[in-house]
This record gives sequence, structure tokens and C-alpha cells, in this order.
Amino acid sequence: MTAETDWGGAPSVLRMILGRQLEELRTRAGLTYEQAASAIGVSHSTIRRMEAAKVARLRLADAEKLLQIYGVTDRQEVDTFLKSVREANKRGWWHTYRDVMPDWLAAYLSLEQAALQIRAYESQYVHGLLQTEAYARALLRADNPHAPDDATERRIALRMRRQELLVREEPPRLWVVMDETVLRRPVGGADVMRAQIGHLMEIQRLPQVTLQIMPFTNGPHPALRAGAFQLFRFRARELPDVVYVSGLAGAVYLDKRDDVVVYREALDRVGAQATPTRRTGTVLDRIRQEL
Repeated sequence: MTAETDWGGAPSVLRMILGRQLEELRTRAGLTYEQAASAIGVSHSTIRRMEAAKVARLRLADAEKLLQIYGVTDRQEVDTFLKSVREANKRGWWHTYRDVMPDWLAAYLSLEQAALQIRAYESQYVHGLLQTEAYARALLRADNPHAPDDATERRIALRMRRQELLVREEPPRLWVVMDETVLRRPVGGADVMRAQIGHLMEIQRLPQVTLQIMPFTNGPHPALRAGAFQLFRFRARELPDVVYVSGLAGAVYLDKRDDVVVYREALDRVGAQATPTRRTGTVLDRIRQEL
């Protein structure tokens, strides 16, 4: 077990790290799920859920007992682990928006906030971290036209709050490839789109942001059938890369190596086929003038 966890700041991601550490310790101790569960008086399914980060919170007493039966005797290591458990049990800042969030979004926000690198292909809309308030408002109203105005405004506020991670100390690296469709789709009308493209021209100058455009003229490409998706990479060695794919009924998170490799290779090929980053500003300006 590491003496200190390098994780990045999002509670559910920290639970993932702690769960993997507990699994590693249990395996090293030669104990089965059933044996570990019996030692602390819980069901074997509880141990499985703890290791898979599928519990809402980790109980300090259970974590400390598990460390004991797994042979972790160094007091500093125990205290550090328990400190991380306390951090993992805290609520993320987005908890205050839970009244307007779908269930799957909390997991997404935790990944986004903790990521070292976020890579994305966007086929229909501007990435949420790059949207203007007016663009987000038009998009959210179209997505749910019957929602009360106050609920829509809270969703907009949540989206704007997310964007603060791009200007925080040690922000993640954001690399987005957008299909030209994204810029041609008139979300909110011409004025909103001109302002949105102007915002993209400004933000793509940030050193931590890479933005590329996939022109119509480049023809078919590896991500055409996949639709929008994102790949998260983390600082913590315990965490694999995670792919996020959204749909009408919710979201899918993939972390199996074979699945992740398919999406990572698609992003590599899309990035190689899209307009070079040195020309992104020129392409954006041309499209803006055509609106």
C-alpha cells in the first residue's frame, strides 16, 4: 500500500483508488471475499462492492479492520489510508445541484474533476467545458423544453461551474476533436453561434487546451460510427483509463483494457486526420464569418 494517495480531488474517484488498494491487499494476504467478510462481520457482496467502489461511503471501522486482517501494521500507513477514507466520504461540490442532475452525472463529474487528461470526440455539440452560457441555455432548453426555467438555470450554473477546472491550479489537459457539424448546427441562432465560436477561438489559446476540427471534406473517419465519447486519464497508478459514452438512457463507463484501446486508437487516428491545431483558429474564424 502506498504511503500517500495521489488522486486529484474527486470523492468517487478516490473510492475507486481505495477499493483497488483493498483488493490488492486482500489478494496479497491470500484471503477470499468470504474470509474477509467473515472477519469484519459483513457479507461477501459488501467486500466486492467496497473493492469496486460501488458503496456510497466507506465505513472507517470496516476499513481499519480490513487493514488489520490484511497485515497492514504500520501506523502511519493506516492513518494515511483512513485519512483518504474520510476524504472519499465527503460530498463533491456538485452535490448541491443534485436536484437537477441525472443519477449518472455525479460519477462523470468525479472523473472529470480528477482527470489528468481528458480527450474527447464531439460529433453534435460543443464540449460542455467549452460552451458559452447562451449556447448552454439554448441546448438545455431544446433538450428539455418542458423543464421549469429555474431548473434550466441551475443546470446552466452547474455547467459553468464545471468549467472552472480549466483555470484552476494544475488544470487537466483537454484535447477535443469536433466534427464540423458541431459548428454548423445553429444552436440558439447565428448570434449565439458567432459568440460561441469566438469563445472557442479564445479558449483554444490556453496552453492546456488542444482543439481540432474535423472538416466535412476529410470524409469518413474512425469515430464516425461511435458518436461522441471521452477518455479520462488519471495521475493515480491504481486507476486505468476510463471511456465515457453517453446515450439517451444514461451513460456507459468502460475501463477494460481491450475496450479502452479501441477508443484510444480511434482518438489517435481522428486527431491525425483532423485539421492541425495551428490552423484551428483560422478554420473557426472562417466558419464564424460565414454565419
